[in-house]
Amino acid sequence: MEPLLAISIVTYRTTVGQLARCLQSFLAIRLPFVCWVIDNASDPAIEQYCQTAISRFPACGQLHYIANSNTGYGRGHNIAMTQSLAMPSCRYYIASNPDVAFKPGTVEPLVAFMDDNARVGAAMPRILYPDGSLQHLCKLLPTPGHLTARRFCPPIIRKRDRIYTLQHADYNRAFACPCLSGCFMVLRTDALRQVGLFDERFFLYFEDVDLIRRIGRKWQTLYVPFSSVTHGYRKGSYSSGKLLWHHLRSAVQYFSKWGWFHDPERTRMNRETLNALPVKTRTSSAGAAVI
Repeated sequence: MEPLLAISIVTYRTTVGQLARCLQSFLAIRLPFVCWVIDNASDPAIEQYCQTAISRFPACGQLHYIANSNTGYGRGHNIAMTQSLAMPSCRYYIASNPDVAFKPGTVEPLVAFMDDNARVGAAMPRILYPDGSLQHLCKLLPTPGHLTARRFCPPIIRKRDRIYTLQHADYNRAFACPCLSGCFMVLRTDALRQVGLFDERFFLYFEDVDLIRRIGRKWQTLYVPFSSVTHGYRKGSYSSGKLLWHHLRSAVQYFSKWGWFHDPERTRMNRETLNALPVKTRTSSAGAAVI
């Protein structure tokens, strides 16, 4: 059965239990699909689990394990993306973190939505914390000043940060968003063929911001509320000096690529997003600001 959907999960020092919960979710998909586990730690325990899990995959699914060195998050996904783009039948691609889980019937509506909306190049469902509360992972395109203050002096930009993370949006309705989270996103393979894969200069962090921005130049990039996934969001760069260094390095690479303080496209895309955003209350003036 030729796959309609390709999936990649990039792991690094992931526990077998965590990956098992993630793969168990994908086992419930009832569309022809192929799934790659790209293990950037080349962990024998993860490989052994994947070999066992292959026998439990449904008839419509395939599972492949690839041992890889720690070449980066985006580069890991690109290994599977490159293979999927060579499959003529593969129309959609899911890039997923290993700390994601979801109920049966989550993916099929997302694929149907993409089928019905040919101009959508990327879509992200509702992302929830393990306790069921909403993660505000829809964002505007970042500016250097805002990210610096957000990381090191959050109290002084609390109100502005609520705009940046679109917390005034009505998350019960679909809306266009220029920055979707790479923890779980559905991508149209035709969009990837047009704009390219993850930029491998980003070892970790900002690779999703960069890719969705490139897709958003030519396609619609949307948040859609009718499916939801649970994500174990940890903010690793707040507790690890090494991850903070990767975060800062990727930020410098991102702004060096797209523009630091002069980025007219960023200003335009953020303004268009805020002007069209469905908000919780029409009396709020928050949507009038552009960061």
